[in-house]
Amino acid sequence: MGQSVEAARRLGVQDSHFAEASERLLDELALRPDDRVVEFGCGPGAFSRRILRRLGAGGVLVGVDATEGLLAQACAALAGTGSARFEPVQADVSGLGPWLEGANVVVGRAVLHHVPMAEFLLGRLRAALRAPLARLAYLEATGRPELEPLSAWAIAINQLYLARRLSPAVGATLARALEGAGYRKVRAAWEECRSDQAMVENMLMFYDEVRDRLTSLGIMTAEEVVRQQGLLRAAHAESLPPAWATFRVACEA
Repeated sequence: MGQSVEAARRLGVQDSHFAEASERLLDELALRPDDRVVEFGCGPGAFSRRILRRLGAGGVLVGVDATEGLLAQACAALAGTGSARFEPVQADVSGLGPWLEGANVVVGRAVLHHVPMAEFLLGRLRAALRAPLARLAYLEATGRPELEPLSAWAIAINQLYLARRLSPAVGATLARALEGAGYRKVRAAWEECRSDQAMVENMLMFYDEVRDRLTSLGIMTAEEVVRQQGLLRAAHAESLPPAWATFRVACEA
């Protein structure tokens, strides 16, 4: 997306549409002239221009995008914008990389919905996020390899939902959807589900139930399913962190 002339024009219109929210976000970030800012998914550089205008001669904006064509558009569009330096980086933001080192600010606009399982990206960025998968990703990346079967299961079930055009995040957005539909007195809360032997058993039975679908969709090979089940059976359930949460929503018509 975004690489043709028409698409670039569309993204320019989108930037105008997002102008007020974008400037408010940058106000809240309170960028300093000498900051090193890393922008996830900079695309052709529309939001990047807004960032550069707030940086000084000592400032650096690292624009990260997976697409060479979009980065070329950004470099052309941002030439001569302010006194800060723009550094384009072609990379998949979900993998992070050395380009993140020394960043004072990390920012992105309209990018996380392009990142599969964005919780894992967020978890690698910071440990204290209040999201089970984010915490799980952080712990696994910082010395808890025995948590692999939890993250593998989470990815598998999310990919299965998406393959069937189902939303794995319906609970997280349900309250706002009800409010938008005009329901009254919408109340929402969520709580983590503890990890225990019942959770592990649930995961094992899930693999048995959808093994054929996982393999036919290319989500997981039959051999990998067996391996993940073995890792789950070997796990000490009482030492595992929460792997999911439940949303509780109530309202009045």
